[in-house]
Amino acid sequence: MLSQRTRYTIRAMLHLADRYGEGPVQLGEIAERQNIPPKFLTVMLSQMSREGLVGTRRGREGGYWLAKPPQQISYGELVRLTRGSLGLLPCASRFAYQSCKHCITEEKCRLHRVMLMVRDETARILDGLSLADPVPLDLPLEQQVEEMGDQRRAF
Repeated sequence: MLSQRTRYTIRAMLHLADRYGEGPVQLGEIAERQNIPPKFLTVMLSQMSREGLVGTRRGREGGYWLAKPPQQISYGELVRLTRGSLGLLPCASRFAYQSCKHCITEEKCRLHRVMLMVRDETARILDGLSLADPVPLDLPLEQQVEEMGDQRRAF
């Protein structure tokens, strides 16, 4: 499950992606339109700034903007930056691996194997979608998945 922090970060980054190239976007606008507490938003955008994904400017004409084009920022990157891993279990994490406590050996653990497959499929989807990719809100989910796959194959 994605944390509230991760969901807020993705929504804020999508807001900046929608305004890409228009100059600084004020914190208050992002907070209000995305229903994110301003203090929490400041912390999240500061982290994204340190990671080189967001630019900032102080002052009356200041605000936030994407430091990279939206097509260069994937959902997978944002999840990893805010959550640490795409793995659902510590033993299925590629970058934050830890063996599970109170478990059988990984060679015998079928759950471990399943979670590796889940992690890899999740990575394939989230790393394949950028902030610039359209996600229609008015289509049934199954049709969205099919159309997004068709769009990816066209490139």
